Amino acid sequence: MDFDKTRSAGYLANHLARLFAQHLAAGIAPLGLAPAQFMALLELWREDGLTQAELCARLDVEQATMAATLGRMARDGLIERRAHPSDRRAQTVHLTDRARALETPATTVAQAVNQQALSALPEVHRQPFVASLHRITEEMRRRRP
Repeated sequence: MDFDKTRSAGYLANHLARLFAQHLAAGIAPLGLAPAQFMALLELWREDGLTQAELCARLDVEQATMAATLGRMARDGLIERRAHPSDRRAQTVHLTDRARALETPATTVAQAVNQQALSALPEVHRQPFVASLHRITEEMRRRRP
């Protein structure tokens, strides 16, 4: 049996994710942001002061990838690292005023990208589609290799 990428949920989800990232990147580039930075900022806007390990767990990325992203964010004046209050080996990641000021414009871009993509579906199918993505994501997390 041949593999048919047009019928593969994994292939299509990956392709869709790349397209979302391309559109998001184009929209947030004028703000001085990259998609990986935006993902970390989403978590920090929700809860400032996370550790690198907490960000890795929430975003399902490797430590080395997150370390590089946070390094660029610190260089760009988006975050600052502070000593963890109870773990001398860890640091907490905190937003700068510059990063806080980017929340509204960056999330507005992301909302527009989502609306553009979902416009391909009739209104009645949009929420069930997003709910299905949540269920599938949680199932894949639960069954990590």
